[in-house]
Amino acid sequence: MIVTRHWLNEWIDLSDITTEHLAKTFNAIGLEVDRVESYRIPEKVVVGRVAACEKHPDADKLNVCQVDLGGETRQIVCGAPNVAAGQYVPVAVVGAVMPGGLEIKPVKLRGVDSAGMICSATELGLPKVNDGILVLDESIGALELGKPLADYPLINDDLIEIELTANRGDCLSIRGVARDLCAALDKSLKPRAAGREDENRLGIGRLLKLDVEGDVTGSVRYHAVSVEFFDDSLLMTLRLAMIDESRANAVEGCLEYAMHTTGVILRAYPVDFFRGNDEKLAEIVIKREGHGLTAVYGQECASIIGIRQEDASRLQDVRGVIVIEASYIAPEVISQKMAETKLQSGPLYYRTSRGSEPELSIGSDFLFSCIEAKGEGKIYGGTLEHAEVFEPKNISIDMAYVSSIVGTEIDKSRVANILKNLGFDISKSSEEQIVVSVPRFRHDIVNRQDLIEEIVRIVGIDNIPAKPFVLTEADRIDDDYFTFRKKQTYRQRAAQSGFYESVHFVFNEREQLDALGMASVAKELSLLNPIAGTLDTLRPTLLAGLLNAASSNAKNGRKRIPLFEIGSVFDVQRRESVKIALLFAGTLNEDSLDNSGKPESVSFESFSKLAADVLGDFTLKPVTPTHKMAHPYQAAAVYQKGLKIGEMFTLHPTLQAEMDLPRTVMFEGSFDALAFERVEAKPYSKYQASHRDLSILMPQAMAYAKVADVIEGSRSGEIIRFYPVDRYTDETLGDQMSLTLRFVLQSQEKTLEEEEITAAMAGILTALQNDLGVALR
Repeated sequence: MIVTRHWLNEWIDLSDITTEHLAKTFNAIGLEVDRVESYRIPEKVVVGRVAACEKHPDADKLNVCQVDLGGETRQIVCGAPNVAAGQYVPVAVVGAVMPGGLEIKPVKLRGVDSAGMICSATELGLPKVNDGILVLDESIGALELGKPLADYPLINDDLIEIELTANRGDCLSIRGVARDLCAALDKSLKPRAAGREDENRLGIGRLLKLDVEGDVTGSVRYHAVSVEFFDDSLLMTLRLAMIDESRANAVEGCLEYAMHTTGVILRAYPVDFFRGNDEKLAEIVIKREGHGLTAVYGQECASIIGIRQEDASRLQDVRGVIVIEASYIAPEVISQKMAETKLQSGPLYYRTSRGSEPELSIGSDFLFSCIEAKGEGKIYGGTLEHAEVFEPKNISIDMAYVSSIVGTEIDKSRVANILKNLGFDISKSSEEQIVVSVPRFRHDIVNRQDLIEEIVRIVGIDNIPAKPFVLTEADRIDDDYFTFRKKQTYRQRAAQSGFYESVHFVFNEREQLDALGMASVAKELSLLNPIAGTLDTLRPTLLAGLLNAASSNAKNGRKRIPLFEIGSVFDVQRRESVKIALLFAGTLNEDSLDNSGKPESVSFESFSKLAADVLGDFTLKPVTPTHKMAHPYQAAAVYQKGLKIGEMFTLHPTLQAEMDLPRTVMFEGSFDALAFERVEAKPYSKYQASHRDLSILMPQAMAYAKVADVIEGSRSGEIIRFYPVDRYTDETLGDQMSLTLRFVLQSQEKTLEEEEITAAMAGILTALQNDLGVALR
């Protein structure tokens, strides 16, 4: 957003404020200054009038001008194509030094004496406004021949460019910026002249009518003006050049000037666009289109409010009767619709999508004051308008809450004055609290915190005394903390055991999951817009991703592939849970001297030992796999403290070959079911432990789990643990086998006697005989 000092001064008194202080104020209130540029007319450049202008006798493109400087007339040769008698022009007299370093001296041009230079805007250090000399008018002040142009403050201005965030559309105008300055400098906006009188004017109703069809969004206001001739003033032209705005014609330039000044969105149409061939009365129709936005119609669509104006409805000639439209539509409405419909937008969409000025009369009144100042237009009386109902949002704040957030006491009267100067209505306030009615132009204010931010912004963060930061840390030891700690613990265990963490998307390919025999998320609950064809459903298992990763590693020459992952999976009904998976493919160790370059391959037994380092103690029991990944004869359910936590299995040989994998063993289980308890010290016995081996004869087909369950149910307190140490078969045993179990017995109170040990072992033998029919070998 570009402003100038004197342009702002038309809305707020800055006579006692320097440009440097103005820039610092902008930065302090959150309107970051991007650049400051000063325009100063050089000395010895004065106002002159071209008294006579004749062609140079020896040059077609030069003119010999007699220029009246008040006390004297000087002859100046000028090559500008637009110079003409009667013009007031800037004249650099002999001795002037121009911004580019050129010193004006008496010269002869093609044999004709020239004492001075009639200047263009760029020669004076101003922005370019045309291709010729600068023609002066009284928009910069009363023109006095011979008066230095440096004494005209309106063209000796300071430009300030500020950066605005997207939510500050209210500052996309001179008036909006001045409103923020009022709060920062504790000043008031200058009163504007009363609106034009409509008496003795031809009413707009004789020319135009407005028809609103249905429920439309936004507000519109229509005026009409009859123009015989219209040209920009010098001040308007210079200011438009300063803000880098181009325009198709003088009326469009005047509209742009009024929009930049007031923030109101203005458009111009030829009245004939709304009039049929045989109709005397023009008709504007406003209705909501299929995309939900409001459109303006004449013979065809003229514009979409807040979005664009159609080329067919633009002014081609500045003469005749012109319809002026002022409009407002809430930025959140058009932003949402544009995101949904992807309509082509016009140059005004930048303003409307960030929030334009909703008080339409300000823009139209300012525009017509510019037109009437030129005395070149006849304005019709009255307006045609449609106003959307707006209920302002009321927000209540009390000073105790303000102080608690800001960190210091701020006087209530100062807070009220700040809010009032920012344009907020506080008339409903009471002694206990301030009730703020948020104006429509501040659509970014939605809660108390936003209001307090406005107060702090204007007071200035540097003006709030610093205090030591006191941090009272709350107890954050909750379920989330323990979940995080649990994941960290098991990840560290897996890494310490030689596994590498592998992280994948939570998506899998449904086709692959079907081939693996895994139940995927129901199709009616599947992804509507998958990121890739191979990631078209939520994963029900971690193992598919680990298998794919292991296969890629194997194809790249890796012989030892230990991987693990902890992550979310989803069942058929899309219910989420967290699982842990381990995979080991290939050799247990790298090639080395110790293994003569032939390391042992992973086996179900060796993998279970590695898994125990990660998962802790567990028990394996027979299981029949429900999917196609598992080897049918090398699979087991994994139990901890009597609860099934997952399954461990060797990869099916067929799948192993398809994926070019070496021997592979895997585990997947519920992460929530894994033990993660506070470590507590337990008493231990100071007495000697005793060991007894027991060899039993049992069918080879009998699972060890049955034997272990019987022993668990019948062992006495002296048996603290047991485990198998040997398995023996031969032809003489037939379908039987000998299983040797080692028992560890210990008492907390004394050294066990032989009779006590024998009794404990006898109890085990009796239970095995009675429940399973097995006996000593």
